[in-house]
Amino acid sequence: MNALTVVTALLSALSNATSLVLQRHASAGYELVPGQGARSTVKRLLLPLTRLMWWGGATATILSAAFQVIALDSGALSVVQPLLASELLFSLLLGALVFHHRPSGALWRAFVMLAAGLALFLVSASPSGGSDTSSAARWLAVGVVLAGVLAALVLIALRVHGTLRATVLGSATAVCFAATAALIKEVTARFSGGAEAVLTSWHIYAAAAVGLLSMLFLQWTLRAGSLTGSQPALTLGDAVLSIALGVFLFGESIELGWHILPELIGVGMMGYGVFGLTAIHGETSGAADWDET
Repeated sequence: MNALTVVTALLSALSNATSLVLQRHASAGYELVPGQGARSTVKRLLLPLTRLMWWGGATATILSAAFQVIALDSGALSVVQPLLASELLFSLLLGALVFHHRPSGALWRAFVMLAAGLALFLVSASPSGGSDTSSAARWLAVGVVLAGVLAALVLIALRVHGTLRATVLGSATAVCFAATAALIKEVTARFSGGAEAVLTSWHIYAAAAVGLLSMLFLQWTLRAGSLTGSQPALTLGDAVLSIALGVFLFGESIELGWHILPELIGVGMMGYGVFGLTAIHGETSGAADWDET
């Protein structure tokens, strides 16, 4: 694995976690703006912008995107996206620091399980090789399949409720995130050709459109139910699907044979850690000393 890829992917996860925590902190502690009209809604949305911490979070978002682009430009999709799963543990640790909430033993255990599972999977799978671009035929096949999967997940989500809906929508969001990352990787391959090569490629516009769709699905997911329902499906779904896209689109390879057993153990440990972290978040996020100023 390329050291630059690993470092920048982790920095992307850390930056995005910083953004979430800082913007949450900037939004906390305000008295509710009365009223239900458009003016009251706009006031509620603009209030956090008066705090320097919100702008710090916005800067961190830009840094996260930049680090992800560098990571995808320098390494395999099947390495970068699994590493971004570390965002959740960074979010909880930074949240505990910012909101003066001492991390519990359960948090540390979940932290260790996620980190160890991620390391075990990446070392066992040893993603490598591949090209920076893919053929139009492969992209067409991927687009048709992913659109079909996404449509099916939406139809299911409209028919279920509660935790199950959150899980289904988390899976749908994972599809969008993985597709966006794959498209970004394709765009980075055109950087050497300059602005003209990038702007005349359909991939950059598809990446922008799917990225926007990802944000919309994420908001729908967050409103549908608890994080314990959505986050494992989102985090693990993004990682697993990105590996599949890396193999099919870019010819990346992972170790098989006896390596499959430790890979599955690593994924299981990651799942346990993600579930533990989201459960801890669900228990603590309502506590005044965790996420309120």
